[in-house]
Amino acid sequence: MRRIAILAAAALAIPLAARAACPDDAEVARLAADILASRPAQGYGASLTMEDAVCAREKLVARLSERHGTPVGYKVGLTNAAAQQRFGVPSPVRGTIYQSTIRARGIASAPAEIPAAFAALPNVESDLIVRVRDEGINEAGTDHLAILRHLDQVIPFIEMPDLVLAPGQMNGPNLVAINVGARLGVLGEPIAVQATPEFAARLGSMTVILATDQKELSRAPGTALLGHPLNVIPWLVEDLKREGKRLRAGDIVSLGGFSPALPTEAGRTVTATYEGLADGPVTVSVSTP
Repeated sequence: MRRIAILAAAALAIPLAARAACPDDAEVARLAADILASRPAQGYGASLTMEDAVCAREKLVARLSERHGTPVGYKVGLTNAAAQQRFGVPSPVRGTIYQSTIRARGIASAPAEIPAAFAALPNVESDLIVRVRDEGINEAGTDHLAILRHLDQVIPFIEMPDLVLAPGQMNGPNLVAINVGARLGVLGEPIAVQATPEFAARLGSMTVILATDQKELSRAPGTALLGHPLNVIPWLVEDLKREGKRLRAGDIVSLGGFSPALPTEAGRTVTATYEGLADGPVTVSVSTP
């Protein structure tokens, strides 16, 4: 009887294991088609593992790059404990960003224009980008000054992700499988990096405010991203290393959201303001007609 029970349990486990595999090319093609057509998509189900989600992400990035342009760097998501708890994961997650993600430019006096309905589930959030100066970043460790020596720009950034999945489909692995929603964004004026304690302190102590032309949407300190924005870099370096990858000179890194991802609204102008980051005003702005 015991042998029969073991065999029965094994038989039940086989279909579960089969479902928890890297989505095949046809499934990824179906998801990519939905994303490109800006229509809500079905995810891969609750049984998707993080390992298989990473496999699915890489397949999806290859397909979307044909339309969105060559990958230019990475985005890191879920960079605070509350977001990780919401998605049921113990750490941040990684996506790839494309040329189209950083094509638009906008400041408060001349906002970029991106249609409010640019995606299946279009969103907007305050973010921050850094640009890699050289590959020494991969050996910089966790020291903030050492990290700054291998960056050359900090860039205000409004990310405009597409969360794409139909209601009830989202969890940590499915978020990774949709490439963490990477789609569009708007850059502000670059700020030259200074490898000084003062510059590192400004990044941690600044306040990032996201507001429309009508009201404030969110307000967060620099410490909202893993305790300090620069703490995102060593996490990313280690995450890439697990896949045999490295940051390269010129890579763009989106450090994470200071605000929740909020649905876009037609007819609004949204501005992110970085109080305390520089001596003068630092803003990035987008209009969503």
